[in-house]
Amino acid sequence: MGGPVSYASLALTLGTGAGILWYFNHERERKLAEIRSKQESVGVAAIGGPFDLLDQDGKRFTHEDLRGNYSLLYFGFTHCPDICPDELEKLATAIDGVEKQTGHKVLPVFITVDPERDSVPKVKAYVKQFHPRLIGLTGPLEKVKAAAKAYRVYYTKTNDDPNDYLVDHSIIMYLLNPDGQFMSFYGKNYTATELAENISGVITKQKV
Repeated sequence: MGGPVSYASLALTLGTGAGILWYFNHERERKLAEIRSKQESVGVAAIGGPFDLLDQDGKRFTHEDLRGNYSLLYFGFTHCPDICPDELEKLATAIDGVEKQTGHKVLPVFITVDPERDSVPKVKAYVKQFHPRLIGLTGPLEKVKAAAKAYRVYYTKTNDDPNDYLVDHSIIMYLLNPDGQFMSFYGKNYTATELAENISGVITKQKV
């Protein structure tokens, strides 16, 4: 009896895990499709908006501070084991490439979706690993939620353990123009080279 019961339990566990994984992937794809739909149907105003957070030095940082430069935003969390570091390294490489190709500086911005653990000091230690100009933002839970909502970012904790959990979230970068308005977005499928080339093209096209 022990063997069959164990196999049945294993099958149930794997089935449940597969279901959860499907749900997270489905939600990510749904958010990506929603962003595309919003962009196509009602334009740039549908994505982005005001936010009021704290930077890695504990200073207030709002959407107004994005004005004057092109910006590339990424939502993630410092306990992320692989995807966030990979995406932030890609972002850092890409913006350096864009600046060489276009002569325009791009401000890299990391916004946490895990403010309960991502304190100002933790965010500061984290962002300096990737790029010297990378700005890290955190803040009260409700203000982080508002920022994520403005950019249609999906995120959720993977379990209820307050000290040991991951955060499943949208894997998207957002390009903003010097007026702080949304221009384009990029999913995980872009390489650093492709990202740099696409952003450079968008910037060059806008300047024509």
